[in-house]
Amino acid sequence: MRFARERFDVVVVGAGIIGLAHAAEGVRRGLRVAVVERDEFARGASVRNFGHGCVSGQAGVALGYARVARERWLELGRLAGFFAEPTGSVVVARSEEELAVLGEFAAAGPDPVELLDADGVRARVPSRAPTLLGGAWLPLDVRVNPREAVGALARWLAGQGVTFLWRTAATGVEEGLLRTSRGDLAAPAIVLATGHDLDWLLPDLAEEAGLRRCALQMLRVSAPAGGGEGAGTGSGGEGGNSTGGARFRPGVLTGLSMLRYAAFEGCPSLPALRARFEAERPDLLAVDMNLMFTQLPDGDLIIGDTHERAVTHHPFQAERVDDLVLAETAELLGVPVAELVVRERWRGYYASAPDREFLISTPCPGVRVVVVTTGIGMTTSHGLAAEVLADLVP
Repeated sequence: MRFARERFDVVVVGAGIIGLAHAAEGVRRGLRVAVVERDEFARGASVRNFGHGCVSGQAGVALGYARVARERWLELGRLAGFFAEPTGSVVVARSEEELAVLGEFAAAGPDPVELLDADGVRARVPSRAPTLLGGAWLPLDVRVNPREAVGALARWLAGQGVTFLWRTAATGVEEGLLRTSRGDLAAPAIVLATGHDLDWLLPDLAEEAGLRRCALQMLRVSAPAGGGEGAGTGSGGEGGNSTGGARFRPGVLTGLSMLRYAAFEGCPSLPALRARFEAERPDLLAVDMNLMFTQLPDGDLIIGDTHERAVTHHPFQAERVDDLVLAETAELLGVPVAELVVRERWRGYYASAPDREFLISTPCPGVRVVVVTTGIGMTTSHGLAAEVLADLVP
């Protein structure tokens, strides 16, 4: 391998969002960085997601990471030429319990939240749902285009001098040395950003942490017909809507999102909301649904998602789960299911581990394992990378 005799300051394993965030932080610090990626391009969780930075949904250390990551995404979008905009999010409430949780969240939260009545929600997202009662506006949230952001960022980093070794598998690590399928790389600092595949490299550590793969079912669908002025208040530079459907500039979250994000955990009304879902919609909880969607630049919607955890998943995808996601999205929008024409279906995967959001470990001196063990990798990536490299390369 022609790079075997070169010495880098930092070697990163993994060219997904977390790996590239560490590479970008290395560039920011003036370090010589190499990235090792087993595939020809990033194809995992980093491109199979909503492209949604849910800053206001975080708590504790994740909130600090998310605030840093927000600014980094907006800066890198400008530098690398991909869509990254401070679009905010709307949380839609369709029950009194959901309204109560949002009221408590707005009163207690450290970040700005604006409560909305039904008309206020419709002014931001063109929902025709008859059950819509109100909602909340989260102005700090951001969106990127997940289909282009990772590739564009990798190309920009290469232009800044980062060395990429594609189609190269990491096979072992020790202090100061990464062993790969193309030879050894020397560096005083090594970051293992392998995501859910940590067990391929360090199986004992993954097993000790209880690491599993969380499988998501998601779809890309056509947007329903335009619904008035709703989300049509500017495209934020992301281009026109080739489908001619409704515009949804913000990300859209729901009551199921309140059950998932850490920032809502302290709301006194949350147990009542969960109890209502348990009584009325146990089918949604059975597939661990987080009903939400974002819009791609061409106007199509990314909708989802459901969650299933295992070390190794069967390859078969249940059609009834996709049907449930489609039906719930149509009800949220107040349109017939037939208006949501399916363009693509896929399974996404991310790392999951009990009772933690991040797995940060030092298997040997100068080496850091960095795995986000919930679905907040994009949201927290750059803030997490800044802290890891500050400690690893002081």
